[in-house]
Amino acid sequence: MADTKAIDILIDFGLTRQEGSIYCALLNHGEMTGYEVAKDTGISRSNVYAALTALVEKGASYLVQGEATKYRPVEIKTFTENRIRELQKTALWLQKHAPRKVVACDGYITIIGAKNIKSKIHQMLSETQLRLYMMASADLLREFEGELSAIVKAGKKVVLLTKDFKLSGAKIYETRQDDGQLRFIADSAYVLTGELTGDEHDTCLYSGQKNLVEVMKEALKDKITLLGGK
Repeated sequence: MADTKAIDILIDFGLTRQEGSIYCALLNHGEMTGYEVAKDTGISRSNVYAALTALVEKGASYLVQGEATKYRPVEIKTFTENRIRELQKTALWLQKHAPRKVVACDGYITIIGAKNIKSKIHQMLSETQLRLYMMASADLLREFEGELSAIVKAGKKVVLLTKDFKLSGAKIYETRQDDGQLRFIADSAYVLTGELTGDEHDTCLYSGQKNLVEVMKEALKDKITLLGGK
């Protein structure tokens, strides 16, 4: 049985769930005929052959001709690097040619799902100009430690409210927040707040609305004062 996490990631690389399952089977066995794949995975032969054809077209498998036609997996490192290279080229084209429309940032945007929330955190960190305040778990902060460290090294102010996390150059206030609680203010202009536990149902609110930013700033200031900060 293929690893569910591996298949979920392969889906991100353009494979369907069925193709990901079959690709994992090929990686486990080296070379297989369509019949062997069907027997190993429990997928019908008609679906197996359609998926194997797609894997060849997507650069995840080679077709090996012989007495019996077999399929050999492309090494996972080669496959993923090729896909990333293709996506980078595609991304550059889209950035140049896709329609553009300015979207106001002073409203309220609901972001659903851990993956989407983390993507928003990456964006906010990359766009931070002067300072950031973040209250989050140590586990979450470790995921972004490299970016936080780069912000500190760039001479920008980083204030963290957390427990059992260290970052040279950052101001850290030791506190234990509720599981999954996230509070993030960037440049006193943008807020991301809500719950981030790693679940697809996690929900956060993002806004550049001045009133919300001010409320969040005051709440974090009060928290810092209670912790003995200034």
